[in-house]
Amino acid sequence: MGNNITQKLKYKESVVKFSYKYGVTKAAIKFCECRRTIYRWRKRYDGSLESLKDKSRKPHYHPNQHTEEEIKMIKNYKNNNKDTGLVVLWIKLKEAGYTRTVQSLYHVLQRLGIYKKAPSKKKESEPCEWVTGTYPGEKVQVDVKYVPKKCLSPELQEMGEQYYQYTGIDEFTRIRYIWYTNEQSTYMSSEFVKRMVRYFKEQYDIKIKTIQTDNGFEFTNRLSWQAFLKNKKTLFEKTLEELGIEYQVIKPHTPKQNGRVERSHRKDQERFYYNKVFWSLEDLRNRGADWRKEYNNFPMRPLGWLSPKEFLKKYKSQEESVITI
Repeated sequence: MGNNITQKLKYKESVVKFSYKYGVTKAAIKFCECRRTIYRWRKRYDGSLESLKDKSRKPHYHPNQHTEEEIKMIKNYKNNNKDTGLVVLWIKLKEAGYTRTVQSLYHVLQRLGIYKKAPSKKKESEPCEWVTGTYPGEKVQVDVKYVPKKCLSPELQEMGEQYYQYTGIDEFTRIRYIWYTNEQSTYMSSEFVKRMVRYFKEQYDIKIKTIQTDNGFEFTNRLSWQAFLKNKKTLFEKTLEELGIEYQVIKPHTPKQNGRVERSHRKDQERFYYNKVFWSLEDLRNRGADWRKEYNNFPMRPLGWLSPKEFLKKYKSQEESVITI
């Protein structure tokens, strides 16, 4: 690469020297270069190859560039929140009056050398036919996960306590409901779905059409090794029938078909469980309610950097305008 640049500079120098000796017109004919270009090289040439290097055409100033006050605010917030990720930092800055986009913040952090993480280059997977949410409530993915043992107080661990997080997430809006129990069973799954249906209806006026789960025994007997149980409906399935909700089960060993809820569980691990200790089930439920509220108000890239709540509001306003027309 360096040799190529040097050769190009030497070529320019030879053109300039030829033009000094025989004139610009003859140099233009011989080297097939524009007269204007040769004059520009002659004006720039001071006897050194460095003087013939191409100059940057990047503007020295851009009308939309960050102001000194904004740069100072970004540095102060980042210094006070060293472990804060890009989107969380952007939200904190927005609350303080920052008006730029998250992409703009990313570029300025890179330029300042504060944020060096390159955008991920994940291999795009084939679209999954099961992920088809086109309106709020069309399909809600449901799953259950263990609350990490390390998050339980020493007393709870000594007692052998284990807590579970039930999660339901709307495929279209990403609005999510979570509930915590000390039991993973079809009875608790039934209780959870009743609470979730009520929550979606009362809080967001969303009526759930379909619920999708994996093949866990807390949901279905579909994969039971006992023949007499295979065709026997669980309490969870009966509850869905009573509520008039369609039930859909993903293919065995295919968690990506429940990708929305699986990814939300990773977010729980990264942003909720990583620094928490819970002293009781009530404590977990109270703090989990705050986390649920934060999650539903957190901007997301798939939603155009709107939060699930904002995305639903935008969808409803568009629907109302269509009906009005």
